[in-house]
Amino acid sequence: MFHHKGTSAALSRRKVLKAGGALTATGLIGLPARLLAADPVSVAGIYTVPVEQQWVSRIHKAATAQQDAGAVTYTYSENTANTDYARVMREYAEGGAKLIVGEIFGVEDEAREVVGDYPEVAFLMGSSFMPDPAYPNLAVFDNYIQDASYLSGIIAGAMSQSGNIGMVGGFPIPEVNRLMNAFMAGVRETRADAKFQISFIGSWFDPPKAKETAFAMIDAGADVMYAERFGVSDAAQERGVLAVGNVIDTQADYPGTVVASALWHFEPTFDAALARVIDGSFAADNYGVYSQMKEGGCSLAPLGTFEGKVPEAAMALVAEREAAIKDGSFTVAIDDNEPTAG
Repeated sequence: MFHHKGTSAALSRRKVLKAGGALTATGLIGLPARLLAADPVSVAGIYTVPVEQQWVSRIHKAATAQQDAGAVTYTYSENTANTDYARVMREYAEGGAKLIVGEIFGVEDEAREVVGDYPEVAFLMGSSFMPDPAYPNLAVFDNYIQDASYLSGIIAGAMSQSGNIGMVGGFPIPEVNRLMNAFMAGVRETRADAKFQISFIGSWFDPPKAKETAFAMIDAGADVMYAERFGVSDAAQERGVLAVGNVIDTQADYPGTVVASALWHFEPTFDAALARVIDGSFAADNYGVYSQMKEGGCSLAPLGTFEGKVPEAAMALVAEREAAIKDGSFTVAIDDNEPTAG
């Protein structure tokens, strides 16, 4: 049984915010009633970008859903610089957090030093590395949503008139590369002669730079844009071309532009970790598997305004492949290599 001890004075000085109740769960696995009856688990989130950013928003949404359900108390820090990350981890651990969730891609070594100093705290961290028995209280995850990315590519290929696809990413690291490669594989299912323009902006959150990069690709003939970063869909909308979203569904913001999106659902990942914290079985493990389609960790967004506008043959292929992915008869390759243009 874990009891919330409250945040430390240091956290109060940092003006850590309680998550609001405005978000609701989608695809929430849920916890057994006996677990929900336990005292709320103190959960802390540490994010290097705003919680509105695509990737982090999925974690924030899942944690908020369990706070709304009464299973956790949730505090978080956003815009935490890598140079501050280890210090904030220590502050939350000292303040009584029982589960700390975040992303340590830029601070792998420093984060593991902290993890080793707080063996009673469970850490669920986005990481480029696999779990290590030397850090039994550190479980890792990543957004392995290549299944949904592949399906969105099938639609993109079918909707492109020119066969020229623009792709704007943050950094060419495995977490981005695998989604881009899966998307490109899907495009080639319906547009075998497709050509790709690829660029990385060197930031996780720089919408103006992403927008300018997308404009250049559209000027060079792209008529479908892969929007791995915020800003790309803005360019597509202004120039009257289509966009395919990543991680979140932004069609409501770009109703005539975003034709499809690969959605990440963090609830299966978060709920599995929370259940193990509560029952005392949390250990070093790879939670990346909970992002896969068969686990409910990703999906293709509804077509919305594009319902009936995507060629029937493409949608039939999407349905066929989605069923095969879920029953295990078709596997989307996990290719972490940097994608190549051309």
